[in-house]
Amino acid sequence: MKKTDYLSVVLSLFCISPLIASAESKVEDVFKANCASCHGANLQGGMAGSLLDSTWVKDGTDKSLTDAIKLGIKERGMPAFGSSLSDEAIRTLVVYIREAGYRAETQAIQTPTLNKSFDTQYHSVNTREVASAEGIIWAMDFLPSGDLLYTLRKGELWLLGKDGKKVQIKNTPQVWHRGQGGMLDVMPDPDYAKNGWVYLSYSKQTGKNNAGQNVGITAIVRGKINNNQWVEQQTLFEAPKQTHRNRGWHFGSRFAIVGDYLFFSNGDEGHQNDAQDLTTQNGKIHRIYKNGQVPKDNPFFTQPGALKTIWTYGNRNPQGLVKHPTTEQIWSTEHGPRGGDELNLISKGLNYGWPKITFGMNYDGTPITPHTALPGMQQPIHQWTPSIAVAGMNFYTNTVFSKWQGDLFVGSLAKKQLHRLRIKDNKVIEDEIILKGLGRIRDVVTAPTGELYITMNDRQSKTSKIVALTPGK
Repeated sequence: MKKTDYLSVVLSLFCISPLIASAESKVEDVFKANCASCHGANLQGGMAGSLLDSTWVKDGTDKSLTDAIKLGIKERGMPAFGSSLSDEAIRTLVVYIREAGYRAETQAIQTPTLNKSFDTQYHSVNTREVASAEGIIWAMDFLPSGDLLYTLRKGELWLLGKDGKKVQIKNTPQVWHRGQGGMLDVMPDPDYAKNGWVYLSYSKQTGKNNAGQNVGITAIVRGKINNNQWVEQQTLFEAPKQTHRNRGWHFGSRFAIVGDYLFFSNGDEGHQNDAQDLTTQNGKIHRIYKNGQVPKDNPFFTQPGALKTIWTYGNRNPQGLVKHPTTEQIWSTEHGPRGGDELNLISKGLNYGWPKITFGMNYDGTPITPHTALPGMQQPIHQWTPSIAVAGMNFYTNTVFSKWQGDLFVGSLAKKQLHRLRIKDNKVIEDEIILKGLGRIRDVVTAPTGELYITMNDRQSKTSKIVALTPGK
């Protein structure tokens, strides 16, 4: 018997457990029963090699990793698991292995100190605290004057002057501050200097369900600021009453403005199958005119029963939305479940797949679907597995950081990271972690001065900071 054949038999005897994973099997149990005896409980290796890198599969892709588990690697003595594990279970193992590998890969990245320079791939950078607040700063954007508007999720809108003074804008809409809901995105109109409009998204309680539980929606309004008062409010979008069943999560919600059109995201609101249902607002990106009217060339405007505002569907919970500075294409970041955060290029009428396709699994480690691709469903430009919990993003166009021009900066909540993406021909060719560990980064904007502003919150202290990235020394 050849040595590799003998090793394969030995590994088969010691590594394969009789467990047949079901749709309810958690990935930790699947790994323990089928993989840990050879690869170690912490994936660091034992009788077989470490799983904390991709050197043991031919090209490091998810497909190669899936094939290795399903078909085995005979020359390395790894048995095939295709007959004992379902495709769904194998997909959860891929996510689980990716999670462990990512932890090992990123643990050496140092957390910078505020007001101290550090080096990135292209620039030396310093961080400077601009402001702080009690609660979660959810979004921010600059006015033409250089003053900064920002929202606190608990239901407040604030103005931070160039002189550092803060003032709360009074009489803003009453929000439903529950779970992930509250005061969400804020964006001044590109023609703010002429028209004074400011757009707000927020969660609004609208009634109770049949069980007597409070429910609500994502509401879109615009108004003006006069003497630090919110005035002249206009309601731009509220979904039909029969679709109001959000219990406190996946509201979205971000804005992008292109010409006369206002794009906004609405998460699946915890009802994942709604993302494929064109009669609901959930799991969609919508397009309306800035005055709230619905464009007649929207893709489902004439489809019976469909919500006329829908621009795309199959979007789980997009919390980043931005217009490309030159092409004016809309880009979106979308929270996956456990694995499968996405960067998407948003195009008219497309289905982005959730929940029929995803690179992730349920938070408890059970499968959602074996499919990462299906006909007629759009693939992401880029995906993160494990999830980094993608949030707000911004294309950098200033000259202060000259080597970052055109790069996309993406905030991360769970991993507390700021990512710099370089995109060429609609493909991500660089993904650099600029910051790690300072806080949950929820939004990113470029200041008129060319500095990069980020919002960070700390769950333990229940406070937030606005931090500027400036050129280092």
